[in-house]
Amino acid sequence: MADGQKKFPMMLMVGMIVFGLLLAGGISYFIATKIVADKAVDKKSSQRESGVFVKLGDAKDGLLINIGGASSGRYLKIGLIVELRPDKKATTVAATGKMPSPEEIKLADTAVYVLRSLKIEDFDPLKQEQLKELLKNEINKSFGDDRVYDVYITNFVLQ
Repeated sequence: MADGQKKFPMMLMVGMIVFGLLLAGGISYFIATKIVADKAVDKKSSQRESGVFVKLGDAKDGLLINIGGASSGRYLKIGLIVELRPDKKATTVAATGKMPSPEEIKLADTAVYVLRSLKIEDFDPLKQEQLKELLKNEINKSFGDDRVYDVYITNFVLQ
């Protein structure tokens, strides 16, 4: 009888140790596959090659646009910088330095077109992120691929 009583606690102890090891192994597997793998993917996506920055419009003032139609008398002075994915085929700096490159002309044309098509309400400070996203999407459409990393607004005056 004494032998039977010793086996029960001994079997209970062995069972608890095996259960604990299985539980620890399962938790370790979960951490390794889910949490660490997600962090590795985030680092890869956040580490991209640095883009080419292109300032749109005048070097000092940026773009000056009549918005809301010809009779509205409302003007927008906005400084835009577009970060583009480097393209080995295209050159962003013109050879003479005086004339903007075709890429810069296409960027400015698309930005002016988008900004002039918007209503006054679309320039609300709370909608600035939507404005940047709209510009990014339209510029990407005009280039035919996802060349734009981000759009930065450096100054913004609505009169």
